Amino acid sequence: MPNVKLQNYFHLHFIVFIWGFTAILGELITIEALPLVWYRMLTATIFIFIYIKLMKIPLQVSKQDFYLLSFAGAVIALHWITFFGAIKASNVSITLSILSSGAFFTSLLEPLFYKRKIIWYEVLFGLIVIGGLYIIFKVEGEYVTGIILAIISAFLSAVFSLINGKLAKRHNPSRISFYELGCGVGLITIYLLITSVLGKTDLGFTKAFFILSASDWMYLMILSIICTAYAFIASVKVMKFLSPYTVMLTINLEPVYGIFLAFLIFGDAEQMSVQFYYGAAIILATVLLNGIFKNAKKLKRAPFKSNYTN
Repeated sequence: MPNVKLQNYFHLHFIVFIWGFTAILGELITIEALPLVWYRMLTATIFIFIYIKLMKIPLQVSKQDFYLLSFAGAVIALHWITFFGAIKASNVSITLSILSSGAFFTSLLEPLFYKRKIIWYEVLFGLIVIGGLYIIFKVEGEYVTGIILAIISAFLSAVFSLINGKLAKRHNPSRISFYELGCGVGLITIYLLITSVLGKTDLGFTKAFFILSASDWMYLMILSIICTAYAFIASVKVMKFLSPYTVMLTINLEPVYGIFLAFLIFGDAEQMSVQFYYGAAIILATVLLNGIFKNAKKLKRAPFKSNYTN
């Protein structure tokens, strides 16, 4: 079991590295956040559906779980819309840095979701991560819109992680991903149809909405197949072995990976100061300390005992 846990932990880091590349694609794709998320979720849903049919995975879920999956789909859609919106309003570095505050939101929300007491070091680690973020990047006032969108995105990512922590116990990861992405794109489609009927051509389905450049299509395919369909299913799977807080805290490495990739691809436009490396070291140390604390104390939380190995 320890080997299985370690394998899933390293797998999670690989997934987070892929997510770090998602921000790069968000910068490279020229369309706005809303249509970007619509294309991403629609294409990923199609690929996951094909995979489900090939693997003959049953799609039946209870009515109660369908409602929960639909809600999770709405949450992840809003998370991605605010995430890419933050990138468009600021840049990759600011968005990814602030996104790591999701660990702090998780430390506050997890006791409510799983009806357990707040563990002091989880809150402490969340606060340390925020301190690391402050060191990484001191945001200027001109990026206030991007900052607000990134904070909302971080909160939504925490909520989504906690919902999936419950669903991962009862359902196949592919089934969860199909319903969540499918419901998410369905809700966005309804919104776009309504705005089209109301005559808001800048928000609804228009001819321009469906005209994309060749490079946008290429980046969208990478975003949909690798960064969404694969990473989405894999991330739900690892949650069978890792607690939501551990998952969310590990996701805090996304800015480290993403900003590093942004520097390699975009050059000086994303160059970080020495303070970034201090902040990155703090985040990495926090992730490692979290694992040490959990293994040393062998915490056995009732909500996780049948699936999680922490």
